[in-house]
Amino acid sequence: MPDGSFAHSQQRSFNPYTDNGGTILAIAGADFTVIAGDTRQSEGYSIQTRYAPKVFRLTDRAVLAVNGFAADGNMFVKKVKQRLEWYRHAHAKDMPLRAIARLIQTMLYAQRFFPYYVYNILGGIEEDGTGAVYSFDPVGSYEREACRAAGAAQSLVQPFLDNQIYFKNQTAAPGQSHPTHLPLPDVLAIVIDSFTSATERHIEVGDGLEIYVVVAKGRSPQGLDTMRGVQEMSARPDGDRMFVIRRDLKKD
Repeated sequence: MPDGSFAHSQQRSFNPYTDNGGTILAIAGADFTVIAGDTRQSEGYSIQTRYAPKVFRLTDRAVLAVNGFAADGNMFVKKVKQRLEWYRHAHAKDMPLRAIARLIQTMLYAQRFFPYYVYNILGGIEEDGTGAVYSFDPVGSYEREACRAAGAAQSLVQPFLDNQIYFKNQTAAPGQSHPTHLPLPDVLAIVIDSFTSATERHIEVGDGLEIYVVVAKGRSPQGLDTMRGVQEMSARPDGDRMFVIRRDLKKD
């Protein structure tokens, strides 16, 4: 109308969130943990960049994978690293893995009324030398698990992990039982197969794959240090060892 009023009610809205695709996963072994994520960042049918890392080193024995809204994820990782640096200056040591999990829980829950739109998976080595994976929802609910996938292809990858890691819908041979933990080479093969198949079936997954492997102090990397394309990121040769493996995925 000429006076600026409207004959019908009008609504204005603002959505601060978006989903930038991609997938992350983590698998805990007896004395190691594998954390992986693809590098594609997209929105709808547009690829914004083919290299946006989703897996980040926090300490010598802890790695955090984030997925969801990329801006929130990058800011959350920055804040977690800042808190860990404060702890390191105050206590002259790195924060233990389960304490980092509790820290992340409180940071997410503190933002519950305007949450970080990210799904986090924390992986690493506990103080007793065992591998551990902690998964989080955006408002801080978390639990320790043997494996977890999150992101765009979670519905494709998680059933595969349930079958291969938890041995769901598998019957052991007579007189035998399923192993509690798989060896590192088997886990790496499962991770690579997971992302290769997810890339074939989901348009928001692809381009590159980054796999972080954390091995407990004094344990063998099981031939990992001789693999092609492996880079060691360990800060000290006498402590826990960390490796990163980079692979190409389909780019279409």
